[in-house]
Amino acid sequence: MSDEEPNAELTALAHGMMPFTKELGLEVIAGEPGRVVARASWSEARTTGGGVMHGGYLMALADSVGAACAAFNLPQGARTTTIESKTNFLRAVTGGTLRIEAAPVHVGRSTIVVQTDITREGDGKLVTRTTQSQAVIGP
Repeated sequence: MSDEEPNAELTALAHGMMPFTKELGLEVIAGEPGRVVARASWSEARTTGGGVMHGGYLMALADSVGAACAAFNLPQGARTTTIESKTNFLRAVTGGTLRIEAAPVHVGRSTIVVQTDITREGDGKLVTRTTQSQAVIGP
């Protein structure tokens, strides 16, 4: 586990705005317009065959943290939703804790593009890289 500790306020905010993040076991470490950092841990309930973390779970983590990053870049009163997402899977996760970091690639009036990397905390190796487009809705 890293020395980065979850921020209780940001974690509660994420769970309140996106209740599914609580089900994912997501803990938010840091959040600002330039990046959002979170973590989640391996558990048998989140695996597929052979104890490997399920790809859908990894994608849900990336989508949630990417959406949070987009939300930090919205104009006041606007909302966001994912309109496109692509994930590259680079290595398996069979235990430990994951670090999820999202950063904006483009912040525009109608879309925000975010890149989210998931790494294994133990060795720092890249597990997935997701690029997603978020629509800017409203205000």
